Amino acid sequence: MIPTNQTTTAASDISHPDLAEMIIEGDPPILIRPPGTDDGWGIYELIKACPPLDVNSAYAYLLLATQFRDRCAVATLGDGEIVGFVSGYVKTNAPDTFFLWQVAVGEKARGTGLARKLVETVLAREHQANVRHLETTITPDNEASWGLFRRLAQRWQAPLNSREYFSEEQLGGEHDPENLVRIGPFDPQQIQS
Repeated sequence: MIPTNQTTTAASDISHPDLAEMIIEGDPPILIRPPGTDDGWGIYELIKACPPLDVNSAYAYLLLATQFRDRCAVATLGDGEIVGFVSGYVKTNAPDTFFLWQVAVGEKARGTGLARKLVETVLAREHQANVRHLETTITPDNEASWGLFRRLAQRWQAPLNSREYFSEEQLGGEHDPENLVRIGPFDPQQIQS
């Protein structure tokens, strides 16, 4: 379990208690858990409500929620509304690196530190024990994502490096350039402390 600045409570207090990895007390409480079959559409709707994130198909989010559920997490309110999501994968050519694809926090959960808690919940899972680096791509103007990665690097006492990864031209001129951002190496114990 990842410590938070907020109190956590027993998993039996809100929906899907058998899947709870963390419950953040509040009004209403927020549950962080692996996604499931019923979460695909809710994830899609959350991403649509969180510009500037790229919106993929509802089918893509359903695949993430089922085929990649051990590398993803959702955050829900007590009534089941999805207010947070993180997705990613361990790179096949670098098994010590988790590539974070998307992280989203809905308006009702902003200001709670939920993005960090989602990332750390996924990285703290037992099957991620060999992960020592976190990567993502961020557009130059996405201040929220830059801020999250800077805070994670500082919290984990690990270096943060970035470089251009995809140019605007490579992205067909219809998308801002993407920088590859890398944190690490970090000590997995920093994730769980």
